[in-house]
Amino acid sequence: MASASGIIYASFDRFPSPKGAAVHIRAFVEALGAAFGGVELLALRDGATASTTPSPLVEGVTYHPMEARGRDLVAQALSFRTNLAAWWRNKPRASVVHVRSIFEGYPVARRKEALTDKLVFEVNGLPSIELKYHHPDVADDAELMLKLVAQEDTCITRADLLITPSEVTAEYLVKRGAEPSRVRVIPNGVELEVFRHAPPRAWTPERPVRLLYSGTMTSWQGVHHAIEALRLLRAELPAVLTLVGPLRKHQRKVLLDRCGDLLLEGAVELREPLPQDALAALHHDCDAVLVPLPANDRNCVQGCCPLKLLEAMASGTPVIASNLPVVRTLASPEEVFLVRPGSPKAIAEAVKTLRANPDLGPALSTRARARVERDFSWRRAREALVRAYEELGMTRKPLAMQPLNLEKTEPRA
Repeated sequence: MASASGIIYASFDRFPSPKGAAVHIRAFVEALGAAFGGVELLALRDGATASTTPSPLVEGVTYHPMEARGRDLVAQALSFRTNLAAWWRNKPRASVVHVRSIFEGYPVARRKEALTDKLVFEVNGLPSIELKYHHPDVADDAELMLKLVAQEDTCITRADLLITPSEVTAEYLVKRGAEPSRVRVIPNGVELEVFRHAPPRAWTPERPVRLLYSGTMTSWQGVHHAIEALRLLRAELPAVLTLVGPLRKHQRKVLLDRCGDLLLEGAVELREPLPQDALAALHHDCDAVLVPLPANDRNCVQGCCPLKLLEAMASGTPVIASNLPVVRTLASPEEVFLVRPGSPKAIAEAVKTLRANPDLGPALSTRARARVERDFSWRRAREALVRAYEELGMTRKPLAMQPLNLEKTEPRA
């Protein structure tokens, strides 16, 4: 068998982009490139006009933009697998293959011995749970769901290392058959130099309360609870809600219908995804950030590590978030205002409580920032990832080959 070398990091995600997945990917491949070198990043190019030419990303990392054509997710996933196989042909075995989903991971898991010494399966979400939220039309396709679960099980059982950002997800993976010794929890991080801390704005009766929701504009993330909380607030005081995130065509129609007259009144602002520095600045222009995750299987069974929660905590803007285990593992009631999940009324009451108690927001702000600096910097996440790879048997490249600027700025999306 041919000797193995290098790391292949494959992801069925668009890169680069403002989305949290792309931020996560960049942080991880930068860490692997700096520590070990020889990293090949294979990810979807961000848009039809983006270059398909391989290019250096940072020292030790080469980015290979990939295609995924098709009218639906299944067709795109199959196209991505075909393009990955074409890229891989006649290449030597890798020391490590790192995958982020079954869409690229399943073919690797099946041929693991031929392709790599070690397989790393990074689990941020599993399609058997998440797909019905993104594509409701597949929820009743029992045959497809059985295939998804079988492919997930193959990746889970064949992986030498499973990485997840959530304690809740780690517990779920063990229930699905993963050996606890192979599971590592590495929470998401925050770009501390981008999401700089600033004290909360002073509440004044002269201006409307300004709220922020960023992320996926779907019910499983709770955007509808944020909108309904705004309606309740506006019955008593002026308020504006800014919604930032990607919107597919059908999602836009649903969201516009839900907002209705609020849009006409200028009470809801819709914005496309923003670069990290622009999003950080928007945090400081708002009075509170909403993270209204509902109690569903995606949030409570599978688990998640909401990057928007950590970024808001870092920025200093008071956070109102659902009182769920995935939130409590990241923030205590002394750091974030926790409310009953699925309750727009509880969100509205929290806003009014913050407004009526001017010392509460700054206290939450200070403690939240301290928690993020201690536990959730990207530097901490990168160090944890490198340690996990060393446990797999990877050896750091000689110190003379490593970048000298160990205190470099956190990566931007």
